[in-house]
Amino acid sequence: MAVAVTGTFSQLAFGKSLGLDYPLLSDWDGLVANRYGVQYREWLGHSGVAKRSIFVIDSDGVIRYRWHTDDALVLPHFDEVVEVLRRL
Repeated sequence: MAVAVTGTFSQLAFGKSLGLDYPLLSDWDGLVANRYGVQYREWLGHSGVAKRSIFVIDSDGVIRYRWHTDDALVLPHFDEVVEVLRRL
């Protein structure tokens, strides 16, 4: 499952375009981002925007990988994420 602060219809189109076979959940109100501590107070004049972040959570609900940045232009090291997923 993946969660993003985007509208449901955008996520449906995104998932379809990539052929994803797992659910994409909308955090339109920012509740999930807030609870995980990855929400900007304000970003470019907008409130409730999620920071660029990745969490890998196993089937027992344990966070196995966590990454976030305050700089929205910084990308994560995707190789690290893939390695964590492979180990699961």
